[in-house]
Amino acid sequence: MSSFRFHLQKYKTGSKITCPACGKKRCFTKYIDEEGIITFPDTVGKCDHECSCGYHYTPKEFFNDYPEQKSVFKDNAKFSIPQRIPKIEPPKPPSFIPTELMRKSLSCYSLNPLYTYLSNIIGEEETKRLFLLYHVGTSKKWGGSTVFWQTDIHGNVRTGKVMLYNANTGHRVKEPKSYISWAHSELKLTDFNLKQCLFGEHLLPSSNAKIFLVESEKTVLICAHFMPEYLWLATGGMNGCFNTDAMSVLKDRDVILVPDLGATDKWKAKLPMLKSICHSVSISNTLEKVATKEQRESGSDVADLLLIEETKESIFHRLKEKYPSLKLLDEYLDLEIE
Repeated sequence: MSSFRFHLQKYKTGSKITCPACGKKRCFTKYIDEEGIITFPDTVGKCDHECSCGYHYTPKEFFNDYPEQKSVFKDNAKFSIPQRIPKIEPPKPPSFIPTELMRKSLSCYSLNPLYTYLSNIIGEEETKRLFLLYHVGTSKKWGGSTVFWQTDIHGNVRTGKVMLYNANTGHRVKEPKSYISWAHSELKLTDFNLKQCLFGEHLLPSSNAKIFLVESEKTVLICAHFMPEYLWLATGGMNGCFNTDAMSVLKDRDVILVPDLGATDKWKAKLPMLKSICHSVSISNTLEKVATKEQRESGSDVADLLLIEETKESIFHRLKEKYPSLKLLDEYLDLEIE
């Protein structure tokens, strides 16, 4: 039993009703009064579709709208309250950063530690090509940090993630603090409505290649070098922009998920959502099968395996050398087709 007097009704057959906002059936959970005194109208509750609908009208909001009903706490009389559908405001459009600001940052790479690191691994010419292709810039913040610009499918710049890397290890600098910020915050843009998009999304219209979706922007750059026959995109984290709105750009595309170690189960939970959007979607279990204990503890990703110093080359390229007839990466990735 809930410790709160007002709480969402526990699920049982027939308990969910039609949402008053989006009109979808059997997706709306009402609030109930644990003491059985108040019967809320069918508009006081929460819709299951948090991304596409987002309707949530709480008892607190209800009593703010109907202050006269608070008398129920005094007279303890049972009553029902008239239906009321709160006004649903249309979604606010995303804000954008001027494209020219993004383009100006695609320079001063000698100050960029991540650029220095990758240049030592894959060569400066290739590093510069990837930085320009994926809209990776340099910020003056912290003496030269990396800016991973999020440019959407229409070419609009949504924001940029600013992070500081170690030029020797290629790892993020996390001590004495985590050096991470956002372009829209650094630019002090007022009333900025942030709606993130996939990193690399601007490349979708010009590529029909199979899409590999990873967490990290740095991973995208490394994988795009070793496996350029595929289109690599990043969510920007385990959860990142992993929602229906952001994933809609993958409509009718073939997508393979390559989560970091430890995130596979969470990404598997996203498969039903992606199946309703993509032409096909699958998830790779390779990292989980080949990772060492140390790699699991550190939450390594596919890029870490590609850059294992002892091998001097990617495990994928070694496999292709061993099996010349193997043409598709997903033949090796040991996919779970959902």
